[in-house]
Amino acid sequence: MPAPLDDVLVIEIDNWMAAPSAAAILADLGARVIKIEPLTGDPMRGLSRPIKTEDVSEELRGYDFQFDVDNRGKQSIAVALDKPEGAELVRKLVAKADIFMCNLLLERQQKFGLDPDTLFAIKPNLVHATLTGYGTSGPDAWRPGYDVTAFFGRSGLYDATREGDDGVVPMARPAQGDHTTGLALVGGILSALRLAERTGEGQAVETSLYETAVWTQASDYAVTAVDHAPVRRRARKQMLAITANRFPCGDGKWVVFNMLPDVAYWPRMCQALDVEHLIDDKRFVDSSSRYRNMEELVELIDAAMAKRSRDEWGKIFDKAGLIWGTVLGLHEVPQDPHAVELGMFPEIDHPDLGAYPTVNIPIRFNTADVRPRGPSPKVGEHTTRILAEAGLSEEDISQLIETKIVGSAD
Repeated sequence: MPAPLDDVLVIEIDNWMAAPSAAAILADLGARVIKIEPLTGDPMRGLSRPIKTEDVSEELRGYDFQFDVDNRGKQSIAVALDKPEGAELVRKLVAKADIFMCNLLLERQQKFGLDPDTLFAIKPNLVHATLTGYGTSGPDAWRPGYDVTAFFGRSGLYDATREGDDGVVPMARPAQGDHTTGLALVGGILSALRLAERTGEGQAVETSLYETAVWTQASDYAVTAVDHAPVRRRARKQMLAITANRFPCGDGKWVVFNMLPDVAYWPRMCQALDVEHLIDDKRFVDSSSRYRNMEELVELIDAAMAKRSRDEWGKIFDKAGLIWGTVLGLHEVPQDPHAVELGMFPEIDHPDLGAYPTVNIPIRFNTADVRPRGPSPKVGEHTTRILAEAGLSEEDISQLIETKIVGSAD
């Protein structure tokens, strides 16, 4: 089967997770992705959490899985970008590319001659894509940003997800904002690629962690942008509807309900929980009463839920036709039968280490070859091959390596 991007060449200069994750998606879609790294490699290398099980080989236990998921299927060339010869070499590679993508602030793009205007002069129909913390214009365009600062913090997401007004700021999981922003960048790149192919004109596209985080909260901002009122941070005992709340079960695991309007589901919920007597209780006789007495009602439902485990309740809820979701632990999801059926954790076959599971992109095709293409590369693993394809002789390549303009894993 053909791959959607099997005739597309991508040159990327980036690090950490956000922009690399976008390039990993393009690689899964079939593009040839060349990752340009500093001689010391992407600083994300070597930071993966160690494997805690002994069910895999010793080699795999030491493998860098977190770097791998954002850099799989790519080729690596190590280049000293801060040297004029290195920057010129990158521009030489970009001349044959369809897409150039980076997470460099605009000032650094201009410093290295990798800004849109410079590269369009070299490749007029290039797609130039930038991912930053806060964008390339505005008073804070200079500011470096990570997902915990720009995505979760500055966007209001951390504050909005506190448990009530006195709740602490929650902890974000690693790269959650990065991967969401990577998806936004992919959407922009593919749209720009279509325009470039139709018009023959280069296209500059960008996104930022800050902008993407605001978009993920668009339902809140649709109103907040108009009235500028702070969002009500509702703790469990302050929710508007008991049928749209979350509860712990007897085994300490949680479930979440989302059944609206509550008047339609309240009796059914009570019957499933074996608390039918609450249906006609004057304290909870209608939606307004249930809201006014929410604190007391939550405690009663908590007590009922404590009588069975999460999985036992699940069978009862399904039989009763309730709209609910299990709150799985991260360690449970790879074994979730539905995740398995959807192929959410396909295997990569490493030529030296054997097969291991990775995480699939959230895009599936019926008749296209979309999949992880292979493991992440070593630093400079493909330097010699890429430079030879660019027309450099063995002598030229050796000279570049000796003068530390490039690095090679060979």
